[in-house]
Amino acid sequence: MTDIKLINIGFGNIVSASRVIAIVSPESAPIKRIITEARTGEKLIDATYGRRTRAVIIMDSGHIVLSAIQPETVAHRFLFTKDGSGDE
Repeated sequence: MTDIKLINIGFGNIVSASRVIAIVSPESAPIKRIITEARTGEKLIDATYGRRTRAVIIMDSGHIVLSAIQPETVAHRFLFTKDGSGDE
């Protein structure tokens, strides 16, 4: 049985590390377009709790997850969890 690695994306929300495709900044026009398309296609998960979106997490299911923590922080947690060197 494989262990499921989870990443804390802020405010007690977590995602499965094995399902993450990319962690990107929401600033560019193509990413804003992806967010809009996900919202209209009911594939958007907003985990910001009303705060400013700082990271956009693209999942292999086509879902787009918005987080209020920096992409670098999410990526650090992802790497820390992925290589098995921590219990975050």
